[in-house]
Amino acid sequence: MTHELLKFETECWDHHHRCVAGTDEAGRGPLAGPVVAAAVIFEKDFIIEGVTDSKQLNEVQRETFFEVIQKQALAFHIAIIDHEQIDKINILQASLKGMRECIESMPIKADYVLIDGNAEAFPKNHFYGTRQKAIVKGDSKSFSIAAASILAKVTRDRLMVEYDKIFPLYQFAKHKGYPTPDHISAIRKHGLSTIHRKTFCAGILHEQLGLEF
Repeated sequence: MTHELLKFETECWDHHHRCVAGTDEAGRGPLAGPVVAAAVIFEKDFIIEGVTDSKQLNEVQRETFFEVIQKQALAFHIAIIDHEQIDKINILQASLKGMRECIESMPIKADYVLIDGNAEAFPKNHFYGTRQKAIVKGDSKSFSIAAASILAKVTRDRLMVEYDKIFPLYQFAKHKGYPTPDHISAIRKHGLSTIHRKTFCAGILHEQLGLEF
């Protein structure tokens, strides 16, 4: 019996796509810091029990799975797209760039890519000839995507904890750059830091607070 989180992978394997990659990103919504993408390929029928959408796991679980996934995967890659690139090309394009980098940089070429998201957001042939399928809420429906979501989120959270040491006024370790009331209050008081997404922030802060940057 097929595990429910291997449904999409099994469909690919049944159509002779041996190397199925899952890819996801973390950090599209924050006002500061990078967006991080990850991709991973596992052996056919392999699964790690308990792995699911990273948002449904607590920090200890994510950290544990982060190590296990890297040890058990046939291949994986993590890409970091910084705030400057996000300002330059916008957050959607930055996310797409990160996922494409992950797929292209793995030592094993994927035959098929499962993506977390809406198909309309992903250009056809985004992965240069590799077949692809976008799955809405894929991080809770596909094991490969869920594993990628954990790699991406843990990596990004660790980065934001390090940024908190450099910019303690903003409490990045607490909210990871998301627009919480405390974060908005810190921006109102101290302005934007050098890792804030200035273009990205401008519209949100103007709309919500009438602030101009």
